[in-house]
Amino acid sequence: MGSTSDRIKSIIDGADVVLFMKGAPAAPQCGFSGAVVQVLAQVGVPFASFDVLSDPYVREGIKEFSNWPTIPQLYVKGEFVGGCDIVREMFKAGELQALLAEKGILAPAQ
Repeated sequence: MGSTSDRIKSIIDGADVVLFMKGAPAAPQCGFSGAVVQVLAQVGVPFASFDVLSDPYVREGIKEFSNWPTIPQLYVKGEFVGGCDIVREMFKAGELQALLAEKGILAPAQ
């Protein structure tokens, strides 16, 4: 288990915003993953993604790592933010944008 959690940690540490999801941003394999991708696209911040369907160890390990039972999972600067419902609620309330700004993650200038 140590090696899987080390891998997860290195994935999370590899980018400021990381989404563990089913599928890829261009082709999500579940509606919840797709919804979070849409939120991130609306916010306009760059993000890395990891397809949990490609790795059963990470797929199960991430749930234990975050103590959160479902995929997708969003991390910002190494901190677990939440799953689909939490991310959508935060976005609607402006909290996600505030969190990203507070962490120094800004959308690229248009």
